[in-house]
Amino acid sequence: MIKISLEDRIALVTGASGGLGSVIAQTLAQAGATVAVHYRNGKAQADSVVAAIKALGGRAQAFSADLSDPEAATRLVQDVDHALGSVDILINNAGTDGTCAVVGKDDSQHWQQVLDVDLTGPYYCARAALGPMQKNARGVIINVTSVHEFIPWKGYSAYTAAKAGLSMFTKTLAQENADKGIRVLAVAPGAIQTPINEAVWSHPNSLKDLDEKIAMGRLGKPSEIAYVITFLASDLASYITGTTVAVDGGMLIYPEFRHGG
Repeated sequence: MIKISLEDRIALVTGASGGLGSVIAQTLAQAGATVAVHYRNGKAQADSVVAAIKALGGRAQAFSADLSDPEAATRLVQDVDHALGSVDILINNAGTDGTCAVVGKDDSQHWQQVLDVDLTGPYYCARAALGPMQKNARGVIINVTSVHEFIPWKGYSAYTAAKAGLSMFTKTLAQENADKGIRVLAVAPGAIQTPINEAVWSHPNSLKDLDEKIAMGRLGKPSEIAYVITFLASDLASYITGTTVAVDGGMLIYPEFRHGG
């Protein structure tokens, strides 16, 4: 019988207070990991995730930090180490898509804010976690990107640039650490049914338009992302590093072309 086990592993999940992050945190805990539930704002939601994990017999604790601040990111990793143990698994999930605006009519400060959260934040967290991982010769870093590391998206140049950058950061970090017992991967979700995109999937017309962009004809579930991340974090994926795994229902195979060009 094959079983995914993360027993004796400490996992830090950024942006774990709600939406996709909360499901990732709970799924890792179900596989046996002790989970650090990171949040920036929303302590009540983070505490709720911790309570849900503990209710199932897991171990978890909430931690707050502004990950666009390098010192705060370093303190976060240190605080987790002191409270729970050395971080073995880092899931860089925290992110934002920002405000929709085409280049030239956008706000450069908003553009920078998206990069700070979606690209620089994961860099700070990975940088802080690498030292202990290298010392222990064991670790997995998984960066949550998006299908928009591949697909342009009008009005969201900062988001697409950040996710594409995070993809190449993933590959470079994997190359630098492959001989140190550390694997680095990216997971690129497609359209996932979470509160952040409720305005789309809660209306029949916009939902139909979105479903037509997906080969499987439906939105994904948060659990379908969390299961893949849990597998990749486990020793069952011990020979996988430096690549992006797309979990997108076939969005990247351009279903519009299934009937010809």
